[in-house]
Amino acid sequence: MNYLEALSRRYSVKKFNHEIIPQETLHNILESGKLSASSLGLQPYEILIVESEEMKQKLIPAFYNPSQISTCSHLIVIVSKKIVDNNYINGYFRHISKVRETPLEKLDLFKNSINQHINQKTQDEIFNWAEKQSYIVLANLMYAAAIENIDTCPMEGFRQEIIEEILEINPETEKVTVTLALGYRSEEDHFQHMKKVRKPNEKLFKFI
Repeated sequence: MNYLEALSRRYSVKKFNHEIIPQETLHNILESGKLSASSLGLQPYEILIVESEEMKQKLIPAFYNPSQISTCSHLIVIVSKKIVDNNYINGYFRHISKVRETPLEKLDLFKNSINQHINQKTQDEIFNWAEKQSYIVLANLMYAAAIENIDTCPMEGFRQEIIEEILEINPETEKVTVTLALGYRSEEDHFQHMKKVRKPNEKLFKFI
């Protein structure tokens, strides 16, 4: 299946069939999130993977449409950072130094540039920027899942405070941006038989 076929087959599943995704397949999908493009390479987010049935059951009340949570294989929760401070940036550059086997001092110019850029932003601006990065991750996860023949449903309709409490997320420093249910579509989900509706090319694309 090529990528256009995979994306044409993809839709936001309303009910999964409870089947569990193989670990290797799940790993491949998560690697696509890890390899996602990120502004300045900072990855200002964390990706939580809810796989235990007990935890999924606890999270059901947090969602306005709970059918996906109660039937999916895994639930991905993307948490955006509200604070990107010097400690976070220093850790990022220590990691670069280790991975690329480059002395830290040779990275000072790049590090100072990032510090200057980040320090000019308000906390709200940093969080808005972090959320945008999180949606890039979401798109990559959905695309990789489609290629792996895994169904998905991205969800923003949830009660923030319930998820924060259950998953022990600190609302002072981070916030759940979006969630993604993974699994295999149920034969009972009639949405899979509906034609995909998108804007026609002439209304969507403009060549200049």
